[in-house]
Parts: sequence; C-alpha cells; structure tokens
Amino acid sequence: MTPGPTPDGQQPQQSQRTVHIGSVTGSAFAVGDHNTVTQHQHAGPADESQAELLRAVQELRADLARFVASDTTEVLDAELVSVADEIETAGGAAPGRLARLQEALTAAGALTGTLASGVAVAEALRALLGG
Repeated sequence: MTPGPTPDGQQPQQSQRTVHIGSVTGSAFAVGDHNTVTQHQHAGPADESQAELLRAVQELRADLARFVASDTTEVLDAELVSVADEIETAGGAAPGRLARLQEALTAAGALTGTLASGVAVAEALRALLGG
C-alpha cells in the first residue's frame, strides 16, 4: 500500500528498503512486487558415507583454490566438481566417478597428501570403494 499525501499536501518521500536473507533450506519465497519464485530441490547425499565424501570434497576444493593452478590441480578440481554435483543431484557418486576421482587424487598425491582435506577425501573414497 502506498501512503497518501502528508497533511501539507506533499507526497511522502519513498524510503529505500533492504531485505537481507541468510540461509534458507526447503523453502521458496519472493519479496516485493511482480516476482517469480523458482524452487530447485536436490536429492542430497543418500547416506552418511556420501555426505562425508561431499564435505571432504568441498574442503579440498577450497584448499586447492589457494594453490597456483596446474594441469594436475585442474584435472583434480574437475573431478571434485563432478563428484560433488553427482552427490548433490543423485544422492551419491557412482563407482566409476569415484574411481576417476581416486586416480586424479593419486596423480596429485604430492600436493594432496600434505593437506588434511586431501587425506579426508582419500579416506572417504577408500570407505566407499572398499580399498
């Protein structure tokens, strides 16, 4: 509702309004006039081992971003993205995708073996692949 004129006949000055939204899960909403709401739902991790791998993958990606990119880190990052996407959309990464990530992790072993996040990804892969 737009406020009417003030007692002296002047139109009120429109104030700038700001809306801040933190984190929202499982909801969709719109603020303001003439908005469209689109809600995307993802499956999320199917079990705790996939959830643990997803957390470790996200941490390793954050750690890799601090290093100078190389062919090895770019291949590893691409595999990390693929695994994260598959877990988030399908609920779990397929064995073939996990094997490719394990190969990329092994190729980057000199770098990832020194990172706690790299070790966590390797452990989560061993738990899922049984090795």
